[in-house]
Amino acid sequence: MRIAIVGTGYVGLVSSACFSELGIETVGIDKDSAKLRSIGEGKMPIYEEGLEELVLRNVARGRLRFTDGLPAAVSRADVIFIAVGTPARDSDGRADLSAVFAVARAIAPHLTGYTVIATKSTVPVGTGRAVEREMRELSPDGDFDVASNPEFLREGAAIADFMNPDRILLGTNSKRAMRALAAVYRPMRERGIPIIETDRETAEISKYAANSFLATKIAFINEVADLCERVGGNVAQVAEAIGLDRRIGSSYLQAGPGFGGSCFPKDTRAFVATADEYGIEQNVVSMAIVANDRRKQRMANRIVEANGGNVRGKTIAILGLTFKANTDDMRDAASLVIVPALQAFGAHIRSYDPAANGQAVVLLPGIECCESAYDAAHDADSAVILTEWPEFGRLDLVRLYQRMKGRALIDLRNMYDPEAVQRAGFDYISIGRKPAFADSPAEGSRGGNTERRAGSA
Repeated sequence: MRIAIVGTGYVGLVSSACFSELGIETVGIDKDSAKLRSIGEGKMPIYEEGLEELVLRNVARGRLRFTDGLPAAVSRADVIFIAVGTPARDSDGRADLSAVFAVARAIAPHLTGYTVIATKSTVPVGTGRAVEREMRELSPDGDFDVASNPEFLREGAAIADFMNPDRILLGTNSKRAMRALAAVYRPMRERGIPIIETDRETAEISKYAANSFLATKIAFINEVADLCERVGGNVAQVAEAIGLDRRIGSSYLQAGPGFGGSCFPKDTRAFVATADEYGIEQNVVSMAIVANDRRKQRMANRIVEANGGNVRGKTIAILGLTFKANTDDMRDAASLVIVPALQAFGAHIRSYDPAANGQAVVLLPGIECCESAYDAAHDADSAVILTEWPEFGRLDLVRLYQRMKGRALIDLRNMYDPEAVQRAGFDYISIGRKPAFADSPAEGSRGGNTERRAGSA
């Protein structure tokens, strides 16, 4: 069994590395030769824990290689996975499938022998049918089938998700194609991982439906958090209470500043737009999108309120800029709404992110990127935990307090026990919980702190 994966972005690169780890001869294909050289040298274009080691190990074993020579690579493959981006179009929110069709057109003339072309890219229902139709126009005598094999990878945990998935979804109406795909995933089946064999349309819908449902859970718990704040409840305990119900489950019930990243924002919009093409309303998902967009702006307003209603001329330390921890991805991150809003209100932003400082200076003009959380907090009027990086849950709170000029810590990820933050001297504002206000400065407070006066990190 030999497979080719077209695209070395997040899905394509992780899938290439993991398929080769399963013992399958794998070639990753990309037209960006400079990117491929960088990968071959162990410099990954994305931040994903364990990926560099996995790639280099399988390249050394001869099971994984990368090339910009598509014709030769696909002509030898039994299964070809399309794993290119499908971003949302600005005009209408629909998925931009231009890269998918470009790959299909490039593949069609070079197939030799029976080949399965499987889309891993997230695509709206009907895409597989359209891809097959276009390929058959270019290669009417070609011996191939087009299938759907959507991925369910979480950024920051993509390798673990690929190697130990909740399920594998194979969508095709061809028994021959199903046998080929089943052979690719045989190691998974032998380990007892559920493999769902279905038709192509069901597989395509399932990917969008899964992401839309998870996004809706996030939007739901965020609105519950708003109610908790108004009446004095605790959203973390509400989430625990409802999450222990097996019908609901505890995942994606963590209140925060709103969902972002490369999947949920674009996939929810594309799901609604696709349904609209068929005359079907998706009211629940549509309202989740609206609620999430409003959420991010409200979080900016919350930060302003925590600073006495005015941030003009004030310095705010933003801890975390990526849409979630353990990734360098800033696509649709809450920071891209919150930071510009604070700047528009007149605030100066000092920020620190363990993986995204380089991107931040480009995506968020005017911010001051720092080398640590304590550096970002130097002389700040308030500090905001925006991304749930583990290191932000292990801060020396007294040291952080001593570095700052103000005393407000706004935790948009609920990473701390309110009383512990209060004891450190902070006024602590979190999500869906009662605020905790300090009565007096912490022991060893700022007056005698040489670290803050020296300005060291």
